[in-house]
Amino acid sequence: MKKYWILILTLHFSSLYAQELYNTSTIANIEITFTQSNWDQILDTYYTNGNDERLLGTVEINGESFDSVGVKYKGNSTFNASNAKNPLNIKLDEIINQNYQGFSVLKLSNGDKDPSFVREVLGYDIAKKYMVVPQASYAKVYVNGTYIGLYSNIESINNDFQEKYLYANRDSTRIKCNPVNVQNGGSSLEYLGANESSYYNFYELESNSGWTDLINLCNITDNAPSLLEDYLDIDRAIWMLAFNNVMVNLDSYTGPFKQNYYLIKAKHDDMIPVLWDLNMTMGGFGMINSGPGGGGANLAEMSLLLRQNETAWPLLNAILQNDRYRKMYIAHCKTIYEENIAGDEYYDQALDLQATINTALSADNNAFYTLAEAESNLTTTITENGGGGPGPGQSFIGLKELFDERKVYLESTSQFSAIAPTIAEVNFEDYVLFNTQLIVTATVSNANDVLLGYREFNGDRFVKVAMKDDGLLNDVAAADGIYTYTIPMNASNVQFYVYAENANAGIFSPARAEHEFYAAATIYDVVLNEIQTSNGTTQPDQNGEFQDWIELYNTSANPVDLSNLYLSDKGSELNRWKFPNGTIIQPDDYLIVWADADTFQGGLHANFKLSAGGETVYLSNGTIVYDKIKYAFMKQDVTYGRFPNGTGTLKILSATFNANNGEGPVGIKETKEEISHFELYPNPSTSSFQILMKTNEELFVEIYDSMGRNILKGSATIIHTENWAKGIYWVKIGNQSKKILVQ
Repeated sequence: MKKYWILILTLHFSSLYAQELYNTSTIANIEITFTQSNWDQILDTYYTNGNDERLLGTVEINGESFDSVGVKYKGNSTFNASNAKNPLNIKLDEIINQNYQGFSVLKLSNGDKDPSFVREVLGYDIAKKYMVVPQASYAKVYVNGTYIGLYSNIESINNDFQEKYLYANRDSTRIKCNPVNVQNGGSSLEYLGANESSYYNFYELESNSGWTDLINLCNITDNAPSLLEDYLDIDRAIWMLAFNNVMVNLDSYTGPFKQNYYLIKAKHDDMIPVLWDLNMTMGGFGMINSGPGGGGANLAEMSLLLRQNETAWPLLNAILQNDRYRKMYIAHCKTIYEENIAGDEYYDQALDLQATINTALSADNNAFYTLAEAESNLTTTITENGGGGPGPGQSFIGLKELFDERKVYLESTSQFSAIAPTIAEVNFEDYVLFNTQLIVTATVSNANDVLLGYREFNGDRFVKVAMKDDGLLNDVAAADGIYTYTIPMNASNVQFYVYAENANAGIFSPARAEHEFYAAATIYDVVLNEIQTSNGTTQPDQNGEFQDWIELYNTSANPVDLSNLYLSDKGSELNRWKFPNGTIIQPDDYLIVWADADTFQGGLHANFKLSAGGETVYLSNGTIVYDKIKYAFMKQDVTYGRFPNGTGTLKILSATFNANNGEGPVGIKETKEEISHFELYPNPSTSSFQILMKTNEELFVEIYDSMGRNILKGSATIIHTENWAKGIYWVKIGNQSKKILVQ
């Protein structure tokens, strides 16, 4: 088959699962109903008992109701039994397996320690550009019909989180790094010996096992930092520490208490750090060391090399003592500064957030600060009104007050003044030597060393190798400033970035690497375009069974005969299932193979099934792999495929069975608005369904099949389906769309 490569400049994958619940331009509506009138007293008692007890009630989120939901108070410094508005943890699946837009746990912060009421949401919004962090937005909370107040709504770091974003197994080690008593060393990653009980007061194990993973990491961090990269995702750690410093996030590992982060074990066995609890970021926590922070000047002029040579912070010390890691850290610090502070971008975002919440905040009679104080704290120091923290009188520096001074300081530092190399261009070309390989080139000046980081799959670790400008191994000419590396793998997709450094500084291309990267995809005339590993309602086969499926797409202008090709889910058995003789895929057309291990049915049914837990699907001639899709865990009715269709890199998609890959057929996706305009009954439908309007909106219906073809337009309220093919259809009225299953 014919083959070519395409280059996608960057892929930013942290937003693959962005949901309406975490839209910063809107406010979610959460209504909790308890049968007990003394619910607040009960929740206070449960919190004091410390037994993780929850009070059951019903919860309605943006109009969608959930029964038997478990609710409890949460928080350390922000909880107080005298508060009318305490932080909340809402567990939708406490009794029943249920979720809202894929989320089963909601964590709501009360704004006690942030007069501006933007620090937490803004902090996560900035951090997500550089690392995987929870999503954040706002919610109005009502209990038994009474408005309790405005909350920050933060995504929970749980089993779902580590599967979605980190490609880690659900049962992988997850450790919350928050000490029982912050005065005794914190979650510092200091080695405390081989006995796991020595770590109980400093870390909370949230998985069934994992103390050994933590102890090994602490031992390496403290005693053998040269081996750290084998035990810790070092680049995510560097991004986290760079964010803590530049954005003055001191209620963190960088601060005196060394806390508020998670460690999650990746599939490749190293630990991934994840930021947590940003309600006091951007100067809201004023202590650099154990004692008063000393005011804005100390915060604004906090050294970029804070904790260097301080053994009580072994992770920061290990990074700042290592010449290459230190340069990478400073490069990340400069990127965060240039993208968020240099042009006051953070301030513009803060104004936008306050514009979204000002009405809800002004109506919040339980708020710890007035709307006027919130607006003032964007520029001016505000003194605490009380609550459950260090006590009345704590000061919260104004955001602009802090960052105007920090801007002057950072630009004056020798670290920011150091001249880094220049990476003018990153490119690649195809090179065939036994197997398909990829030559990556980078035009670099003023560098002593140039590294290439590359991998094949989002869940893999980047391999780091030296690029050369020596005229050897496919490098065209020595000393021409074009550095080269040939990736020695038969890869259908390669993700990569370039890092260059000299004696003084380093630089990444793209600047947000490893979180963002370049992606090169091998495209043959026929590609694996989309797969579904858990087909619940997407599309049945010809026997009405909802089976896994594999979609192929012909990118060329000519018919392609697949008779001599194979599909397999085993790299050691590429010839597992052969396409029947005479199988032709037409130009710009699709072909579906059902992966159901049922070869006795008519049509194309492979002799294997796909695992929803993750594996690899291969298209080959039995020896040479033409295309493959490697995927991790996928939930029901989502797919993994190429976007843009046929040529793009692989990502999670809404199912587009036998059609152009996108968010949904002809760009339609199901919407869940605060007010549902209409309902479809019954759903699923066997012979007909009725459109039940909830508004006075003029009725004009458009219906599309799963291939995006419009099959009906009109104003009928009863739709007959007895002659329709079985499958998913989309009903669109105005700006709202809903799915209906026809059986």
